[in-house]
Amino acid sequence: MFQKILIANRGEIAARIIRTCQLMGIKTVAIYSEADMEAPHVKMAEEAYLVGGPRVAESYLKLDKILEIAKATGVEAIHPGYGLLSENAIFARRCVESGIVFIGPSPDVIAKMGSKIEARRAMEVAGVPVVPGIFHPLLDVEEAVQAAHAIGYPVMLKASAGGGGIGMQIVRSDEEIRKAFAGNQKRANDFFGDGAMYLEKFIVNPRHIEIQIFADNQGNTVYLGERECSIQRRHQKVLEEAPSTFLDPVTRQKMGETAVKAAQTIGYSNAGTVEFLVDENKQFYFLEMNTRLQVEHPVTEEITGLDLVEWQFRIASGESLRLSQKDIKFEGHAIEVRIYAEDPRTFFPSPGKITKWVTPQGLGVRNEVAVREESVVTPFYDPMIAKLVVKGENRGEAIERLKQALHDYQVEGIKTNIPLLREIAKSEAFRAGDTTTDFITKYL
Repeated sequence: MFQKILIANRGEIAARIIRTCQLMGIKTVAIYSEADMEAPHVKMAEEAYLVGGPRVAESYLKLDKILEIAKATGVEAIHPGYGLLSENAIFARRCVESGIVFIGPSPDVIAKMGSKIEARRAMEVAGVPVVPGIFHPLLDVEEAVQAAHAIGYPVMLKASAGGGGIGMQIVRSDEEIRKAFAGNQKRANDFFGDGAMYLEKFIVNPRHIEIQIFADNQGNTVYLGERECSIQRRHQKVLEEAPSTFLDPVTRQKMGETAVKAAQTIGYSNAGTVEFLVDENKQFYFLEMNTRLQVEHPVTEEITGLDLVEWQFRIASGESLRLSQKDIKFEGHAIEVRIYAEDPRTFFPSPGKITKWVTPQGLGVRNEVAVREESVVTPFYDPMIAKLVVKGENRGEAIERLKQALHDYQVEGIKTNIPLLREIAKSEAFRAGDTTTDFITKYL
């Protein structure tokens, strides 16, 4: 097992990784930008080093500086968390070349799954159902129009690289696609350095359901159930829960086995998530594969009783999976909501100083936080500042605990999306499990 690792990330995920390291006796090295000097993860780690200016490009994306710190501090491995460099194949390869273990899959697998077009091709070859669409980058807007005619409107215009809804838009006519193409292509190029665009058939009233998989380096792969992530704003997740209210045992097993097949086909190792769109008839389609730990991994931890970060460390250090598929049990129901520093109506970011910060406590309540009272939320990073996770013996109990926890949350000095989350939690549609991807626009 590793004795010392570097965490190439920030915020709540860095703090969450450090907690598992403390339990396992692994020493940690944190990195931080000029804007994060007082961040909780900096105080938690045994060592912490400045990597640059406040902007991401000046700090958390500086591969050379991060590797320089890793070598100087003598770490054996780097955990990339999620976002930032977690799905950067160049960074993973540089780690390997430097003799440092990258806690994740191989650079080649990251590269293949990092391109949604390449991922679609690989899944089709593996026999995994994919959303109807095209399998090559669009040359220009006129080719996009022709492809849309062949697929049939409505279609989803998507960027091949990146995620988080950036470069993505539903289009329903030639006029809409002509208006949308250049702008989305530019956004994709600005955010990911890759403006490649493609089209998929838009699935009406879908659910976004993902399967958590783990694979070791000895050829063993398991799935740890599903997470439903259908409640979203601007194609970004707001609430996740496990298990899904929509899946029956047969579909659940079929999706799990399909995800395992997908992982084994590409030679996957470590933690990964296979995301699917599921239509009204429970037909599921491959959406993408995230080659990292997910933001919403705590809901899986809550219903399985497993520490997924610990599993990542053990697999990366060469150990085999300790559990087979038949050993994995699910208990209770878990829900996670993301706390964003943003206006709950417009979704515009709300930077500023937090003058009051009180997190909810109680049975079945778990907080993952990136801030504290007096913290300054800057405009330089994603506006997610915390996650609230609740667990109950059943979904009804989990919802009641969620409602109480959101009521107890107190934040002043900035705007947050907590009012929106309270509306979701008390919604009859949510309680009834009517959680398709248009939930917020349809009900709120």
